[in-house]
Order: sequence, then structure tokens, then C-alpha cells
Amino acid sequence: MQTGIDSWQAVWLALVQGITEFLPVSSSAHLILAPHLLGWPDQGLAFDVAVHFGTLIAVVGYFRTDIVAIVHDWLRSLVGGKATENSRLAWYVVSASIPAGIAGILLNDVASSMLRHPLVIAGASIIFGLWLWWADRQGAREKLIGGINFRIAALIGLAQILALIPGASRAGVTMAAALALGFTRDAAARFSFLLSIPIILAASGLKLLELIAAGADTDWSLIWIGVGVSALSAWFCIHWFLKLIQRVGMTPFVVYRVLLGFLLLYLFI
Repeated sequence: MQTGIDSWQAVWLALVQGITEFLPVSSSAHLILAPHLLGWPDQGLAFDVAVHFGTLIAVVGYFRTDIVAIVHDWLRSLVGGKATENSRLAWYVVSASIPAGIAGILLNDVASSMLRHPLVIAGASIIFGLWLWWADRQGAREKLIGGINFRIAALIGLAQILALIPGASRAGVTMAAALALGFTRDAAARFSFLLSIPIILAASGLKLLELIAAGADTDWSLIWIGVGVSALSAWFCIHWFLKLIQRVGMTPFVVYRVLLGFLLLYLFI
């Protein structure tokens, strides 16, 4: 599929996706806003698949040791092995992913059309940014990732449905829910990152099916740029974010979200 963007625009858009996918600021909002604010053409479905696949590579690569241990213990538990914290965590990730997966299938058309207006992004950025600020300030920040159970996983999974609204941020709503339930910043972020794997995989698969059905040509040079740049930038972003939140919390991201929201209100009302 011809995207209409050039190589430099592809680099910048891939950087935007890689940097914002795992930060609580909404990557979908930033990719939607780029054509509006910069006058660029829409990047196209093929490029969206590429940058999402790049961020999937990054999160799997960064947490590869944890993922191997989780999958190993989970598979052993399926054949009668003893349940462990890792095997239970696998079930929590699966159960928390189901609500958003169902909602994504049922509401994909609505989210892809009616909710993409900059004013929707503005409102979501402000409202869910303030929720993140409240959760970070008021949460007990005592529970570690081992404190997750099926009830907590279900609540975080239900919160993840809100990420269908551009500007809400999948990372933002899942971290806010975990913080509100008393988890530490590190635990909230790590569970959010693990939750991203099935969601990004499902979203990329759905878009790939749409791309195949469209049957259009693909500019593979832009695809490889999208995959490579988004993967590298997302990996460094995860590493940096986990260190930063221990020192400063969520406030810088909340401030950014609120300022972005009011800027969009000023520009588009």
C-alpha cells in the first residue's frame, strides 16, 4: 500500500510511535495528530502495521528473560506442573487482555472513524491524564507484581478498554488502574508492558488482515524503516521510563497531556 509519506517522514513517525507506545501519553493520538498538525499525508495501514510490529519486537526483546520464565512455567502448569508466580502471571495477562480484545473487535470501526477527531483526543488526554495524576498521588504504591490476582487483572483489563479512545493511552489507563489499586510504579509499568504484548499482537494481526484484504502494493523500504526505528526507540524508551518513574513519578507525563489537550482545544475549537 502506498503511504504517500517520504523516508524522513517515515523516520519521524516511527520515532513517535516507538517513544509514545509505552509512555502514558497515547501513541495512537500522536499518529492521528501528525497529519493534522504537520500537513503530512496519512501514513497508511501498511506503515501502521510496521511500527506496531516494531514496538512488539522491542517489548518482547526487553522483557525476554521474564517472558521465557513466564511461558515456561505456564506451559508446565498446563501439563500438571506446580503453579508458580510466573504461571499465574501468565493467566492474569491472558484474562486481562480478553475484555480489550473483545471490545477492539466489536468497536474497531467506531474507534477508527468517529473517535479520531482532535477534540476527542484533547478531552481524553486531559481527563485520563488527570486520572493518572490522581492514581499516582493517592495510590498506596505498596503491592508488587506478585500481588496481582484474577480480580485485579479483570479490573485492569476492563480499564484497558478505555484505550480505544484516542488520547486515553493504553499504557496510561492500565498504569492508572494498577496505581489506584495500590501497586508500585514499577509493578504498574511492568504489568502494563506485559499486557501490551497480546494487545499489540492482536491489533497488528487485525490490521494485517485488513491490509491483505485491500490487496494494494507495499513500499517495503518504508516498512523496514518503520519496523527498525520504532523497535529501537521503543526499547530505549522502556529502559528510560522504568528508571525515570522511580524518581519523578507520573507528573511530567500528566503535565504534557494536559498542555497537549488545551493546545488542541485552542487549535480546533
